[in-house]
Amino acid sequence: MTASWNRIPQVEHAAEVELAHRGRPLPPGTPRPLLAHGLGRSYGDVCLNPGATLLHTPGLDRFVAFDAATGRITAEAGLSLDALLRFAVPRGWFPPVVPGTRFVTLGGAVANDVHGKNHHQAGSFGDHVLGLTLRRSNGQALEVTREASPDWFAATVGGLGLTGLIETVTLQLMPVRSGWMRAWSQRFDSLDAFWELNAQAEREWPYTVAWIDCLNPGPNGRVGRGIYGAARHAATAPVRGDYRERRRSIPLDPPVSLVNRLTLRAFNHIYYRQPVHATPRAVHHQPWLFPLDAIRHWNRIYGHQGFYQYQCVLPPHAARDGVQALLDAIAASGQGSFLAVLKTFGDRPAPGMLSFPRPGATLALDFPEKGRDTERLFARLDAIVQEAGGALYPAKDARMPAEVFRQGFPGWEAFAEYVDPEFSSGFWRRVTA
Repeated sequence: MTASWNRIPQVEHAAEVELAHRGRPLPPGTPRPLLAHGLGRSYGDVCLNPGATLLHTPGLDRFVAFDAATGRITAEAGLSLDALLRFAVPRGWFPPVVPGTRFVTLGGAVANDVHGKNHHQAGSFGDHVLGLTLRRSNGQALEVTREASPDWFAATVGGLGLTGLIETVTLQLMPVRSGWMRAWSQRFDSLDAFWELNAQAEREWPYTVAWIDCLNPGPNGRVGRGIYGAARHAATAPVRGDYRERRRSIPLDPPVSLVNRLTLRAFNHIYYRQPVHATPRAVHHQPWLFPLDAIRHWNRIYGHQGFYQYQCVLPPHAARDGVQALLDAIAASGQGSFLAVLKTFGDRPAPGMLSFPRPGATLALDFPEKGRDTERLFARLDAIVQEAGGALYPAKDARMPAEVFRQGFPGWEAFAEYVDPEFSSGFWRRVTA
């Protein structure tokens, strides 16, 4: 059985093939359709291919070329962002966009057009991809660039791995002076306060994000209090600039989920009261950009049944009322989340046909699997998102109804023309059947 990061669903594959050499024909004789699979940090079935074949890409992890003067780098698509950071940061370069974990592959970052805490300034990962090599099932290798092949570029960036096997990625890095950042944090007691704080911070700070307490109400009696954080890359490292990550681990699966209403309410109350730092201070990029990476196997806290992540984006005109409506519905259900992240996207046009980032606000929450109670909550959240004209993130989805996908990604039929006839996924079959 194979599962994604949230352990929902768990499926059987007919074959799983380890890839170790680029430029070779896709393995003949294996059950079709095919799907590339990186480090398995996607949620749901976007990275699963029930009854068919997974092509494991972490063996495709070699650097191909690097220009130390310009920061242009080409690497195989199975290279992890962690490996890229360990190579690039000591040389004065940094990926312009990173998601909330560094344990993803370059190919996965392209296929899901991942975003980070700096979309309002830097856009999504695909905005910094200069080119890629795409291996089609007929053996053809396409050299795809935004300029020479804009249609194939738009289909493959954010294309959920369905246009073929991404073999190499050429990325433009950005210059940094160290691996450190300058960051500050501040409590806010309502969503109104968040919007005011966010508008000001985004004008001055490249990285911004907020944690939301979706169970305990603020002074106005409604949920929406939280902690806001902002950061930028530091001009210099601290005098004692050595950093060693302290990684902990969840060693075993608990018999039941450790995330329940009692533990969530206590955790959120304690987390909201943690010390904040209104004056910018030096922090290393790892704990600020990738806080959960410090805990190995953190997904185990939800037990064998797993959990769902619900991430949506709401357009600007509906963001204020829509986010509050989502939080009110969650609070009324009693199914809060300890991981509740709110941030806003900028106005940059999406580079991919199925790219998730778009102007507006995005809210991401984790929920333990509770059967019908969870289903009822998600149906209510879906209705709010649809009414607002928003969308759900395929990379974080395990149950999106087909009509919600089609409304959120109206270009899906045009995209389907670029899908490799021998590639598919559980997600794609589910939302296009």
